[in-house]
Amino acid sequence: MNTIPLYFNERQVNTTILGGKEKSPNIKMNVAAVVLNASWSDYRANIIDSLVICGFREIISVETAAENYNLEDFSRRYPFVKFVFPLEKCTDGDLINIAAAECDSDYFIVLRDSLKFATNLLTPTLFQQITEEKPFCVTPRLLGPKNLSFPIVFSPDVEKSLLKIEATSVVSDGESNLYPFDFLALYDRTKFIDLGGFDYTLTSSYWQNLDLAFRAWLWGEKIVLSTAFSLVYEKKIPEIDSSPCQASNRFYLKNLLPRFETDHAFIPASSFFVFSLRSSCGVFESVNQFREARLWTEKNKYRFKRDALYLVENWR
Repeated sequence: MNTIPLYFNERQVNTTILGGKEKSPNIKMNVAAVVLNASWSDYRANIIDSLVICGFREIISVETAAENYNLEDFSRRYPFVKFVFPLEKCTDGDLINIAAAECDSDYFIVLRDSLKFATNLLTPTLFQQITEEKPFCVTPRLLGPKNLSFPIVFSPDVEKSLLKIEATSVVSDGESNLYPFDFLALYDRTKFIDLGGFDYTLTSSYWQNLDLAFRAWLWGEKIVLSTAFSLVYEKKIPEIDSSPCQASNRFYLKNLLPRFETDHAFIPASSFFVFSLRSSCGVFESVNQFREARLWTEKNKYRFKRDALYLVENWR
């Protein structure tokens, strides 16, 4: 497995970028809209037109596959939009890192082409309201087709000494949320970069998403939900795979093993035995991963403001 990244955008992905050489024609707020496109849609133009009406400072359209869907024609039609598509396989976290590096607005919002939203809701007034207390991340109220509610609020708990993520569809404005469902959220760009962005070495979308969010909480940031910030899936709600894998091992090493003491975090050498028992890799690989995690924690030790145990015990 690759070395744990120490700084933002450590992996440079080969991409092609078209457009974005002109200013958006209707700027109302210092927010960039980042749209992750799963496939080509006849409604691509409608999505861009809606984002222009909202008044986003920048619009970045990101392809999750490398195929070229006549984007050159679209870039000529919308010269103010940056069309980004990778030339290699990428995770969603990789793509969001690329978009965050390409924009320079104070905030950016991650959307998908499978969503619909009301242009009279995504307004400058809304974004001013939900960023007033400077959270790292604001998650929206998400609904499925026919306004179906589903679990979008997450909280950490412990069961038999293991981390357990509780989920509920009951929402309350301004409440803490452990992580954003499906990466969909408004992010403070400066804080996103300071936190290192998404860890490209975690190839599981679920663990990559949870890793950044958990790290943000441990490093003193906040993630909150806004009921006024509302998005709806037009088709089916995506299924999230949270099954254990090598990515969950790395999440465990980076987020659950560090202990906070006075003003810094560290991983006790004795924790190796706990890790090796739950790790599915061999002894040699376990030693390497554990050593690397201790080094990463040592280099970031003063950025920690709490550890996982404190976070769980004081969540509410």
